[in-house]
Amino acid sequence: MMHFDVDERNGAAVIALSGDVMGGPDGSALHDRLQQLKSEGKRNVVIDLDGVRFMNSSGLGMLIGALTTMRNAGGDLRLARVGDRVQSLLMITKLSAVFVHHDTVDEAVASFH
Repeated sequence: MMHFDVDERNGAAVIALSGDVMGGPDGSALHDRLQQLKSEGKRNVVIDLDGVRFMNSSGLGMLIGALTTMRNAGGDLRLARVGDRVQSLLMITKLSAVFVHHDTVDEAVASFH
């Protein structure tokens, strides 16, 4: 089960994911939240992956969908605190070149400015 909390930091929305990221209903909930952020005029999003235990291909698809949503809105999405498991998944799928990722949430937020 995945959970997420949304916080705001220096004009960027920070979404902290935790648990197992496996798409499905969780993906829909995240998508709805991104649509809400977009309608509030928030275009820059940081996904904090520090609390993620496991991610499968559907979870990755969910992140790609989030990235596409924000870029289409004229914003962007960055990843922060990517763990070893998720990092290796990004490498295997060649998605490490698609996502901009940072060691800390603060660095990721600062990268928008």
